[in-house]
Amino acid sequence: MAIYYASLVAAVLFGIAGQITLKSGAVASPTLAAQFLNPLTLVGFAIYVIAAFCYIVALKKIPVSVAFPSVAASYVIVAIIAHLLWNEPFGWPQIGGLILIGGGILLIHQH
Repeated sequence: MAIYYASLVAAVLFGIAGQITLKSGAVASPTLAAQFLNPLTLVGFAIYVIAAFCYIVALKKIPVSVAFPSVAASYVIVAIIAHLLWNEPFGWPQIGGLILIGGGILLIHQH
């Protein structure tokens, strides 16, 4: 069972990397068309494909009712990274929301 949870963790980590890479491509592109042709965007898509494969492996043994909410852990990490890299908002509303997400994930895993 550990391999499936490791695969779920890998899916979350690759999802985080994909999101940050896509945002980096967006920030570095002057137009929407340039954004889709930006190598960072293409790499971001590729990373998401890897995340999807890891997630599919995890779904073999982990119920989707547990696996899918677990992916929300990426929201917390992406919000922190986005604040550090691009100075995106990170005030009490974001902190409160992220605490609620974390609490929800912990509750889901109490089975």
